Amino acid sequence: MITKEMIERINFLANKSKKEPLSEEEKAEQQKLRQKYVESFKKNFRGQLEKIEIVD
Repeated sequence: MITKEMIERINFLANKSKKEPLSEEEKAEQQKLRQKYVESFKKNFRGQLEKIEIVD
């Protein structure tokens, strides 16, 4: 599950990368956080899709 702090950290690293190059550690952290975010998004989206009931 993605927490508010994780999203804030993702945004911080994204903004920092626009201003200056990230260190290798920060790049690895950013990639790890983004991967967790995408996995969480997919899981939540799949759950929503599975709950859809088509009615004629």
